[in-house]
Amino acid sequence: WQTAATIRALYAFMYAHPGKKLLFMGMEIGAWKEWNHDDSLEWSLLQFPLHAGMQRFVRDLNDLYRNEPALHEVDFEHSGFAWIDCHDNANSVVSFIRRARDGRDFTVMVANFTPVPRPGYRIGVPQGGWYREVLNSDASLYGGSNMGNSGGVHSDPIPDHGHTHSISLIVPPLSFVLLKRS
Repeated sequence: WQTAATIRALYAFMYAHPGKKLLFMGMEIGAWKEWNHDDSLEWSLLQFPLHAGMQRFVRDLNDLYRNEPALHEVDFEHSGFAWIDCHDNANSVVSFIRRARDGRDFTVMVANFTPVPRPGYRIGVPQGGWYREVLNSDASLYGGSNMGNSGGVHSDPIPDHGHTHSISLIVPPLSFVLLKRS
């Protein structure tokens, strides 16, 4: 489970981070063997829940990337990205914001790169309101344990990370959570 969870978290981090994306042949199904132009992909792996979950996850990442302006509109401009916290080495958690051309359109991302769940993990957010959990790499649909935030969280008027509001999250182990203010 840890290998599959780590791959999902890393793929989501790559998709959410600025820059162009690259997945090579078979990576979308978690293939065990390196791609070989003389062989077919290991499509038989899709009979296993973790591999089928990986394929669903990559499909949903592609849909999210295409449909969420904050993930691609200003990919190479300073205004499109801001760290919330990149210094939490004690917990191996990073969090950041991606913005669309219209700076009011943004997403908040949190990645936990340890096998330890982080309940009550607080991060600052740019605005108060309801933050809908758009993507959780630990969802059972993808082969995860289904630990999460029951669809979203309300912000609190508690300053943190240079913002006037913050949210308290359950960050699953080896996971990536993307939230959007509704």
